[in-house]
Amino acid sequence: MCRWLAYSGPEIYLEDLIIKPARSLLVQSQFARENFVENMPGLPDGAFPTNGDGFGVAWYGSREQPGLYRDLRPAWSDTNLVNLAEQIRSRLFLAHLRAANQGLVQRTNSHPFRHERWTFQHNGEISGFGRIKRSLQFAVRDDLFGRIEGTTDSETAFYLALSLGLESDPKGAMEAMVGFVEQVQQEAGIEEPFRLTCAFSDGENLYAVRHATRGTPKTLYYNRSAAGLDEVLNEDAATPATGTILLSEPIDDCPDNWVSVPPGSFVSVRAGRVGVEGFRPTAAE
Repeated sequence: MCRWLAYSGPEIYLEDLIIKPARSLLVQSQFARENFVENMPGLPDGAFPTNGDGFGVAWYGSREQPGLYRDLRPAWSDTNLVNLAEQIRSRLFLAHLRAANQGLVQRTNSHPFRHERWTFQHNGEISGFGRIKRSLQFAVRDDLFGRIEGTTDSETAFYLALSLGLESDPKGAMEAMVGFVEQVQQEAGIEEPFRLTCAFSDGENLYAVRHATRGTPKTLYYNRSAAGLDEVLNEDAATPATGTILLSEPIDDCPDNWVSVPPGSFVSVRAGRVGVEGFRPTAAE
């Protein structure tokens, strides 16, 4: 499945997390280790270690709208990604590698997705999406529906959350969105789960969700010490690096550097502090 990373903290170059670490996102585009294929007979664990169906980066800078660079090619084959990452500095950014589960391999289906100040990226799937896509998209607000450019379940989930109040209540909107999707799945007789391990941001705060209707959701981690990034970044700066990383797979080989977020969790990163709360989807009344 997909791999992603999100960072909030003092400005750093994108390459410090996307390119340079021993298990960087660029490395994971060809050699991912976790959550490859689940419940598929005949395929061993690790059958699909590649995430080559597109990639994207969204970063916040001095302008109101975040920057966005996406492509449909594999990240490992795009030298422009490396060139941009070594020049762009940001205090908050999201990066994503896609392994297509829903939707065609095209640029508009690459994550992150952007709406005004908001960005969103996802690892997981709305099972049976093709059967309920129409019902889900009918629930998207009229003023937002025309902003859906691609064909993925992830983009639909993002615009559903925006329609349900993401801008004013991120946790409540995500719980309402997931509850609504699961209700529609149930009504359609879809027994397979909605798996949602996602990150999203308004440019000030960073959020994440780890959830599955049933079974084990896709993995989610954050760095154990916001004041100890030097070990992750392999830097010897006189001033220690600080900041928070949320990611689907560690970018080094030191398990002690990372905290695994429990299933059924909502994560918020505000002013450098990580908060983890229970995530409880709410069915529509």
